[in-house]
Amino acid sequence: MAKGTSAEKALRQSEKARERNKSVISAVKSRTAKADKLIKARDAAAAPAAVKEAISTLDRAAKKRVVHPNAVARRKSRLTKKLNNLKAATPKAKRSAK
Repeated sequence: MAKGTSAEKALRQSEKARERNKSVISAVKSRTAKADKLIKARDAAAAPAAVKEAISTLDRAAKKRVVHPNAVARRKSRLTKKLNNLKAATPKAKRSAK
């Protein structure tokens, strides 16, 4: 238990911040998991949109300082790397001759 009025106030503030940040963290986790799932399913059509959405959510979380900016950069890099590996493994459709 907190001792003193300033410690009690700090406890109240941190609880409010935790509640405020909960939805942002949940969105980050769900969108990155969705992108990962599509990449693992080798869905080359839907994966880029999911990765773009996940990156956008991560950037918003970094802007709000809910997730550390370096952690956001690391997660974005890993997602992009996985997506690029998927694109490289997927054969490209033949283009029509002009």
